[in-house]
Amino acid sequence: MRLKLENAGLSHIRCDSAGTLDAHEGSPPDSRMSAAGKRRGLPMTGTARGVRQTDFEEFDLILAMDRSNKEDLRRMAPSDEAFRKVRLFCEYCETHSESEAPDPYYGGSQGFELVLDLLEDGCNGILNAIQGAQP
Repeated sequence: MRLKLENAGLSHIRCDSAGTLDAHEGSPPDSRMSAAGKRRGLPMTGTARGVRQTDFEEFDLILAMDRSNKEDLRRMAPSDEAFRKVRLFCEYCETHSESEAPDPYYGGSQGFELVLDLLEDGCNGILNAIQGAQP
């Protein structure tokens, strides 16, 4: 998403990634996901962190990859306004019909490829939504 924002001249828009569990806090991306992303020319950077209460204040949109995470995030939301910020990522997919992203860790290398396909599709949809909202 950051690369898409940068290429669109929208690098001032901040995006981040966090998990509902902080079990991997400080870890780099999964090596299998990194390898799949690098094959597509995607920068695979960052370290894992858990969702923070301040995320609900700092971000306009909070996306969950599946329904379980969406419900976890909504339970964490400190207000009705924050609750309404939580949506499913796949709502932004334009070409894929999946309603949630599967967990790639148990699907072999094809699982990571499918998740990357969904991420690229959804990120395109988010970018289109942002650009459509620009004056």
